[in-house]
Amino acid sequence: MRILHVGKYYAPERGGIERHTQALAESCVASGDSVGVLVHQRPGHWRSTRETLDGVQVRRVGCLAAPVYTPLSPSFPWQLARMLRQFRPQLLHLHLPNPSSFAALLLPAARRLPWLVHWHADVPPDAPDWRLRLGYRLYRPFEQAMLARAQAVIATSQAYAEASHALARWRDRVHVVPLGIADAPPAAIDTTPWPAGDGLRLLAVGRLSRYKGFDVLIDALAARPRDRLLLVGDGECAAALRVQAGARGVAARVHFAGALDDAALASAYASADAFVLPSRDRGEAFGLVLLEAMRAGLPVVASAIAGSGVAGVVGVGAGGLLVPPDDAGALAAAIGQLVDPAARQALTEQTRRFKRISTHHAAGAGRSAADGRAREE
Repeated sequence: MRILHVGKYYAPERGGIERHTQALAESCVASGDSVGVLVHQRPGHWRSTRETLDGVQVRRVGCLAAPVYTPLSPSFPWQLARMLRQFRPQLLHLHLPNPSSFAALLLPAARRLPWLVHWHADVPPDAPDWRLRLGYRLYRPFEQAMLARAQAVIATSQAYAEASHALARWRDRVHVVPLGIADAPPAAIDTTPWPAGDGLRLLAVGRLSRYKGFDVLIDALAARPRDRLLLVGDGECAAALRVQAGARGVAARVHFAGALDDAALASAYASADAFVLPSRDRGEAFGLVLLEAMRAGLPVVASAIAGSGVAGVVGVGAGGLLVPPDDAGALAAAIGQLVDPAARQALTEQTRRFKRISTHHAAGAGRSAADGRAREE
């Protein structure tokens, strides 16, 4: 099968959606499919490029900027039309949210194909940022048109699918396929920059955004005077988090590592004592980093977010602790339970029994959508 993925970004860009798209694309190539990917360049890179990565044909469209997480690429419709003509896909695999994918609604060559919509997250109509709330009023009609046109919709958890207002009208075509991960990359020589100290080595990974709740983690760390934190990632809240760490007296016990390559990140997982995901709302739809931590044999502490897949991931792996979101005291108490090496070992043993979820399930949903469309025609 010839499959074209349309998304925001692709490797080496960081993020759960990007990592999953890469794993899925490479898995399909390994199964004998021809796979193309159409995504944006990093904001500020105006030139479009083409390359082949591990058998995947990747075209990146020049991107002027990305206000409120929305890449602005005026040439995206033209590039989509061009790739449809040159790559000749049999299936469009559309990763949402992504306003650029709405170009498919306008192109006859795209409308002739079966569509598989991969629903990674809602655009929250009650978001704290007024720009998101206003933008969603414009976004929603196109979003619903995409869902109406799709042969199948993949949601990453049952909890997220049931809580999503956007998916409410389309539950009959929703398939729940949890995200999956590939084998771990080789770790680099361990030079992980852990802060000095003799307490727990806590690892957190993600975009430094408000919904990730890293401010709650810093408050929790203030109640754990011996533990230290390695915070991996970049984002718009980086400066505010540094200021907060100084104000809470924990700056010496927090290292802001920025983005790490795969080998360095694998080393960080290997040398940590525990992993923490303190996200505060459904912006954390699944938590792919939890799978990465479990793959490394780490116990995890995560937020029990209503309507998110996070609790299901931790429940499936049975290798972690769940705490209420936005509760620094509860988070500190849960971290305290991991001081005992025997407690960490017990969770680690449970984590080792965790079975990774195959990315072939998503490919199978796509083939079913294509086969169904073929039968209709």
